[in-house]
Amino acid sequence: MRRRARAVAGRAIAYDLRVSAPLVVILAAGQGTRMRSATPKLLHQLCGLPMVAWPVAAAQAAGAAKIVVVDGPGRELESTLDGAVELAIQQRPLGTADAVKAAATHIDPAGTVIVLNGDTPLITPHTINRLAESHRRSGAAATISTAVLENASGYGRVIRAPDGTVERVVETKAPGDASELELHIREVNAGLYAFDGRALLAALEEIRSDNAQGEFYLPDVLPIIRRHERTVVAHELSDPSETLGVNDRRGLAAVRALAQQRIHDRHMLAGVTITDPAATVIDAQVRIGQDAVIAPFTSLQGATQIGPGSTVGPHATVIDSRIGEQASVLHAYVQGADVGDRVSVGPFAYLRPGAVLREGAKAGTFVEIKNSDLGAGAKVPHLSYIGDAEIGERTNIGAGTITANYDYVRKNRTTIGARVRGGVHTSLIAPVTVGDDAYTAAGSVITKDVPPGALGVARSRQENIEGYAARREQRTGPANRPSPSVDSPS
Repeated sequence: MRRRARAVAGRAIAYDLRVSAPLVVILAAGQGTRMRSATPKLLHQLCGLPMVAWPVAAAQAAGAAKIVVVDGPGRELESTLDGAVELAIQQRPLGTADAVKAAATHIDPAGTVIVLNGDTPLITPHTINRLAESHRRSGAAATISTAVLENASGYGRVIRAPDGTVERVVETKAPGDASELELHIREVNAGLYAFDGRALLAALEEIRSDNAQGEFYLPDVLPIIRRHERTVVAHELSDPSETLGVNDRRGLAAVRALAQQRIHDRHMLAGVTITDPAATVIDAQVRIGQDAVIAPFTSLQGATQIGPGSTVGPHATVIDSRIGEQASVLHAYVQGADVGDRVSVGPFAYLRPGAVLREGAKAGTFVEIKNSDLGAGAKVPHLSYIGDAEIGERTNIGAGTITANYDYVRKNRTTIGARVRGGVHTSLIAPVTVGDDAYTAAGSVITKDVPPGALGVARSRQENIEGYAARREQRTGPANRPSPSVDSPS
């Protein structure tokens, strides 16, 4: 009976959350001039995603009914937002309250509105949900998230009323904004709010820009709401680091360190070995299977996937690629490639976009592969370039092999069958086909198709010229004789 009660309660809670899911407004129209960059601040990359994508993802995971991102008139963020996100435009940078007002047409007076800052990317779905639940339970018209900091410099201070509710927020941007006593307050505005839609819309109509900057600050709606005899309460965050904002590149680096630690922790708790997290970079969208090992000085970027039991690194960069199960990638650069199960890559290999290595294949030392498909068990052991080629299963490519795929007009393909044995220093001039079970002789330049089972030989016959060195010395004189090495006998 107890289990059934808990299950029924769980369904009831889920239903209530769907009915009361809030609108989330993300303020993202700031100029970001302190970044000193041609790139808008919220489009700077944070662990493989633009910064604005982090609060958007948190709001989506929290179950927001609708997400509205407030952008500037240039609409720089629009291309990074998917169809699930609405865009509102703040025509002029007149402050955070004006930015919320730009989203007013999306606000349901009977609903709940959560307001986030786009430049605080560490906010989590759990924190958004806790704020929404705290707001619902309190019955207040506004709930402001706060944090207690040892060093509160630069943050707005939260002024409490005698009954413990929130009276106002005092800004500290300029000297004289706050009194000496107020500057000693350590509880600060975390920049995360929950409002009743009707109370917020009414307060936005009354707000004034009576400050040195002439802007409309969102915290100024709080005393207006109180004047209408509605309650404003505080919700203290358990992890103040979630409120860490990005104003310049130092701030971005500080946030990146915390975001990277979260990513590492998530993978390690899921059964991944990261030998040295301090020497490892893993983007947010990377997926890694259980029992994989990520060795030091490895960078996993973009939508990379690493299969269970694989080892990547040391000194490996993998970008937007798939690595299968039980594979090995060391001292290699892999971009846009598909590496199958039990494949060996490196050391010092370069897999370029379109490279496909099927189960058990190998790309060895100083091998470059581009837009080519290596069949199961095929091997390119060392010192070779394979471009625009199809290589059959269990074929072995000799050292120093080149597929000459470009004739200065178009890229041509080379087809090499199964179980082919290639001689060292073979050049294959595409388009050309080498049949199954064929051989190529060392040093050959293959310009014609090699039938299955045949040996392709394409090189000049060697000729030795006797007495060449003596005749050359007679013509040029002994002065041109090479000097003996230092350790040779005199």
